[in-house]
Amino acid sequence: MTIRKTTLALFVAQLALIGSANAFEAYASNEGSSSISVIDGKTMSVAGTIAVEGKPRGIVISNDGKTVYVSEQTKGRLLVIDTAKHKITKEIPLGESPEGLGINKDGSLIAAAVERLNSVLVVNTHTGKVVATIKTEGENPEHAEFSPDGKWIYASAEEDHRVDILDVKTGKEVKSVEVGKRPRGIGFTPDGKLAFIGCEMDNSVYVIDVASMEVVKRIPAGLRANGIVVSPDGKYVYVSNGGDANVMQIDVAKLAVVNTFPVGKRPWNMSIADNGKYLLVASGRSDEVSVVDLEKGKALPPVPVGQRPWGVVAH
Repeated sequence: MTIRKTTLALFVAQLALIGSANAFEAYASNEGSSSISVIDGKTMSVAGTIAVEGKPRGIVISNDGKTVYVSEQTKGRLLVIDTAKHKITKEIPLGESPEGLGINKDGSLIAAAVERLNSVLVVNTHTGKVVATIKTEGENPEHAEFSPDGKWIYASAEEDHRVDILDVKTGKEVKSVEVGKRPRGIGFTPDGKLAFIGCEMDNSVYVIDVASMEVVKRIPAGLRANGIVVSPDGKYVYVSNGGDANVMQIDVAKLAVVNTFPVGKRPWNMSIADNGKYLLVASGRSDEVSVVDLEKGKALPPVPVGQRPWGVVAH
């Protein structure tokens, strides 16, 4: 009897693990079809679509997975989406042509890069109000990301060759760091020591030491290096190469490329799902989210979504 109970308990536990496998949800912002695709991680397929008037671009998700925030370019607003209802519940004005979004660790603040204002706007998610407008030295900020400790916002200047470092507490820029031409995606290691910047016209990734605010390494990447995402354990950084239809894996300890994965056309922004198991890539010219199994080190069948996906987030 004891053996049977033990066996049954193990069987139930195994079923629970199987049921929780791939139990994530992802959201892709499709600027070409004015929609957000909801991806079921269990089936790796689209489970729903949220209509958005205009061009949804930058996208982030709260730590509890209950809220998705999306920048909408044509009307210059931040959309707040309830993930349980798959419904837009609020709109917050940002200004002309908002692009990339960043969210701080506790989810209380959103940083929005607003191109035509040459500024990063900081939004309090509890009040839904803009609490700071920080001018950037670089022209046309494309991405804005919080450092893990929440002290800094790094903003990449699309029409420039610099990353602006903004002090969250004072709401002012403290330094502008020169990198390669047309910087795009930004990612920090979890310990907050290094920042990685994808530079599109330089075909490279620049590494900034956060403490000194200086470039410490230039890593050659692929054609039109773009999106950046860091693994949860901080061991690897991934850069999407828009002109090569691939993603490169950078070893943080070596600061060198160690692997390359084929993905769809014009890979753009990315996310890591299921605690580091899957890499999700918005492949804009393939109208799909490409999927890489990072544990097995191989590409999986892509997930067809809307037209020209700009970004993707997972929880």
